[in-house]
Amino acid sequence: MSFAIRMHTQGGPEVLQWEPVETGQPGHGEALVRHHAVGLNYIDVYHRTGVYPLTWPCTPGLEGAGVVEALGAGVTHLQVGDRVAYAGGPLGAYSEVRVMPADRLVRLPDALSFEQGAAMMLQGMTAQYLLHRTYPVKAGDTILVHAAAGGVGLILCQWAKHLGATVIGTVGNDEKAELARAHGCDHPIVYTRENFQARVLEITGGAKVPVVYDSIGRDTFTQSLDSLAPLGMMVLYGAASGPVAPFDLGDLAKKGSLFITRPTLFTYVAKRADLEAISGSLFDVVTRGIVKINIHQTYALRDAAQAHRDLEARKTTGSTVFTLA
Repeated sequence: MSFAIRMHTQGGPEVLQWEPVETGQPGHGEALVRHHAVGLNYIDVYHRTGVYPLTWPCTPGLEGAGVVEALGAGVTHLQVGDRVAYAGGPLGAYSEVRVMPADRLVRLPDALSFEQGAAMMLQGMTAQYLLHRTYPVKAGDTILVHAAAGGVGLILCQWAKHLGATVIGTVGNDEKAELARAHGCDHPIVYTRENFQARVLEITGGAKVPVVYDSIGRDTFTQSLDSLAPLGMMVLYGAASGPVAPFDLGDLAKKGSLFITRPTLFTYVAKRADLEAISGSLFDVVTRGIVKINIHQTYALRDAAQAHRDLEARKTTGSTVFTLA
């Protein structure tokens, strides 16, 4: 018998309950993983509140790191005792032990801790595909990153700076502005007192930017579009402020033949080869010190409800992990 966070209905943080669960043994193509650390991500809030419908009861969580304790038949790329990490479905990371598809696991380099693994996989692989595939950032680009002091934001700023880009980022206060600046953001904008669209025009001399990476959604969407240069790419990869309202696609033509996409990590890593390539690229920049993974908050897994409260109140910066004794 082990323990996990269980949800029996959608709702506020109080629906996250620490309960005993039966784990079972891995079947064909599966692995039994004992977690040492589990990642907290905003998509967990979407699952808890019903933005993304679930079947109840369930255990939330999409990211973790630990050790393989058992393998089912047909698994050849892993061994018992391997240090592994993952990000993506199926749900169930908020647990001490879990069975999951083995092809979703990648070996965690010895140079990286379990806490780093749990903090970096979802956010770091998201940053990788955003910068390298959704819109390939190149030297000389000036880009706009919303929530620049958040988990994905800090990784985006560092990695984009390494690629030779000038980074404009929005943040909620002066403390977060300094944090973003220390991680590669050239022009942090405190959106609570500055109009970020006007500042983008000022910073770029009226040229605007070729890409906006927007995880905020409803509150920033229109101004994000108006910050794009002709033929620019609007990358809407989250909706922390709520979903974007329906709008006339003709506006994209009026604003300069703009492109818009709503990507998810799960599509980009659906194939095993892509998962290995994206995670390998991430491990490379982290182990070389190009991107630093900032674990600014740590909670015991049983305290998941408090972690969700802090995340929704925007009290967190960088990455947050749950630890298991």
